[in-house]
Amino acid sequence: MSASSSPLSFLDRLGPSTIVLGLDRMRDALARLGHPEEGLRVLHVAGTNGKGSTCAFAARCLKEQGYRVGLYTSPHLVRFNERIRVDGEPIPDGLLARRIEEVLARYPEAAEGPALLTYFEFGTLLALWHFAEERVDVVVLETGLGGRLDATSACRPAVTAITPISFDHMDHLGDSLAAIAGEKAGILKPGVPVVVSRQSPEALSVLEARAREVGAPLLLEGRDFVVAPEPGGTLRYDGPGRSVGGLVLSLAGPHQRQNAAVAVAALGALASQGLHVSDAAVRSGLTRTQWPGRLEEVAQGPTVVLDGAHNPGGAEVLAAALAERYPGRRVHLLFGVLADKDHGPMLRTLAPLSASVHLVAPPSPRALSPAHSLPDAQRLCADVVACPSVDAALASARSRARGNDLIVCAGSLVLVGAIRATLVGA
Repeated sequence: MSASSSPLSFLDRLGPSTIVLGLDRMRDALARLGHPEEGLRVLHVAGTNGKGSTCAFAARCLKEQGYRVGLYTSPHLVRFNERIRVDGEPIPDGLLARRIEEVLARYPEAAEGPALLTYFEFGTLLALWHFAEERVDVVVLETGLGGRLDATSACRPAVTAITPISFDHMDHLGDSLAAIAGEKAGILKPGVPVVVSRQSPEALSVLEARAREVGAPLLLEGRDFVVAPEPGGTLRYDGPGRSVGGLVLSLAGPHQRQNAAVAVAALGALASQGLHVSDAAVRSGLTRTQWPGRLEEVAQGPTVVLDGAHNPGGAEVLAAALAERYPGRRVHLLFGVLADKDHGPMLRTLAPLSASVHLVAPPSPRALSPAHSLPDAQRLCADVVACPSVDAALASARSRARGNDLIVCAGSLVLVGAIRATLVGA
């Protein structure tokens, strides 16, 4: 790639929608770069829902302690740069272009057709190279859709963590919670501690069996650690080696207590790697964490709330969060999904709570046409509109909102990103 090319032109050519599981390509690419991952201390996080928020909490607490922190997450909301951060700041365009050229100089075959790496694989390779070049103290690494064959699993982590597992990506991961948990459990490594959120019995039995098989010490939320309310409206964490109260979470919704609990427990496990995080850094980090698109208010008059719920479990969490945070307020749902998502259960959770539903296709080649979800939505809500564009859907919802009504946008992070770009900008 020439220096004059757009930083994203090569990535765009790879096709962001392509999914190919497997580790051989990634391992070969890392070898060509001299194994930049081998010098990194990594907290590796998998799960179906909440893993991004968990990563954000952990990364911020580490930063508050004074560590130089790399954070790799996906997908992005508006720009690819969001996926690769150091100390919370997305990689700048100029540096992104330079890193792409550095990687391709060492692995020129990746630029030849047909592409040797997928968009996600190249992004992961780029992130690991960047973090090594930036000499970060620790990396918080979020998996893509799986675990066992996910590109991020080419690293050997210092600590692993697994957030709640539910149904998503069944075409790649399996059609049962046990099968999906088996794929997520693929990040567990011999002797590497794993921190696990509360799970369904079906998923937990798989995770515990895998931990025993590889000899990974397992800490379980509710048994070994917990974040719970305390008098005065604050929260308290209790777990191995740490009990700290007076906690306030910057991220909204009751589900964030669980994500914070997993993050703090994982920080405790990192102490064995010499990465100590004080109670003061935990308090400050949990209060200052920013993670857009998760129960995020981005406009007023009427209030517009963005949430990345994109599977049945996420929809249930969103419904509970709306009930707690906005009791009694009418909801106008702006809903769009990708075609590989199970939209039926999501609508059955969210549409009956809504005074109106505004269906739209997210701006993605994988988007589901509103015509496909229209009959389901009409059975669940009396006022349903299929909209031709995101702007039209937002205008339609706003036309029905009165007083202190809410417009809630959910169903896809692609949709959330598009609306956020419109209302907030990049």
